[in-house]
Amino acid sequence: MTDALRSDGAAPTLEDVARAAGVSRATVSRVVNGVRNVDPAIQETVRQAVSVTGYTPNRAARSLVTRRTDAVALVVSGTGVEPAAGGGGEGDAAGRGGEGSFTARVFADPFFGRVVTGVVDYLRPRGIHPVLMFAEASWARDDVVSYLRQGSADGALIVSTHAEDPLPALVAEAGLPAVLYARPARPARISYVDLAHRDGARLAAEHLLARGCRRIATISGPLDIPAGADRLAGFQETMARHGHPYIPVAEGGFTQESGEAAMERLLAAHPGLDGVFAGNDLMATGACHVLREHGRRVPEDVAVVGFDDSGVAAACRPPLTTVRQPVEDMAAEMARLLLDRLAEPERPATSVIFEPTLVVRASA
Repeated sequence: MTDALRSDGAAPTLEDVARAAGVSRATVSRVVNGVRNVDPAIQETVRQAVSVTGYTPNRAARSLVTRRTDAVALVVSGTGVEPAAGGGGEGDAAGRGGEGSFTARVFADPFFGRVVTGVVDYLRPRGIHPVLMFAEASWARDDVVSYLRQGSADGALIVSTHAEDPLPALVAEAGLPAVLYARPARPARISYVDLAHRDGARLAAEHLLARGCRRIATISGPLDIPAGADRLAGFQETMARHGHPYIPVAEGGFTQESGEAAMERLLAAHPGLDGVFAGNDLMATGACHVLREHGRRVPEDVAVVGFDDSGVAAACRPPLTTVRQPVEDMAAEMARLLLDRLAEPERPATSVIFEPTLVVRASA
């Protein structure tokens, strides 16, 4: 590769990169614009030439050619405070004022940070940037759809937090490129990644039984969310297969506070329990706190298993045995599916299901 640094102080051009790489200008253009049918070795040579010359693509010109923005919307969608009927005025302001509590809940949950990590780590090396958006009310969902229709982003990665969320269906019906984290509660023609939640709950049940636990209860996630319902069903099915037809259940909300409240209810109704499966790590941590307050040792008196293997699991005392959901890998797969759809607009919707694993620590 020859040295093509300019001595006249002008900004490096595609021609400069082509000379440095020893290839044609057309080849450089294809690599810079992300065209896939270029030999990997040539791609690497061109990237090195870009680095040597200091060439910076003109994104505005590139967008005219590719009709791409090199940005995708990362949308956290769910429910929040809706504006008053009729919209506008003070009712609309009140609805938008509800965003603070919704975003606070999002940022308090370690799950969302893991999603962002997976998405950014996949997209950034490819020169693509996520734009974070929230869609907790009807006006916000309309904003997201309009943003995508106007071409302000090339597509959307959607994390939906509520079963009644209409955004996945709205995006699918509009024919906009999008990928969803987790199977939609309502059928929609949209690609998604998900976990085999029932298999994960089976791992938790089998582990508690193998420890000798026989008076087992569970704290479920919200049962109107597919993940919450699937984890409960998988746990109950496995317990039934091992001769335990009835398992006490207290529903939680995937928060530590809801886990504490559910554990209080379970202890009051079933003081002799010796094992607990919680539908996520935050609720499991809440359960551990309540058990300690009631003088129950974990795991000597009550074994506790969580779900997700988030940072909360390692920080809990004792550290949580938990079912690992590879969130970062799943988020990266979302991004890959979206880029594949952008490269091939006629590609049909697809699903990718990840397998859970059990991570054994001190709590069970």
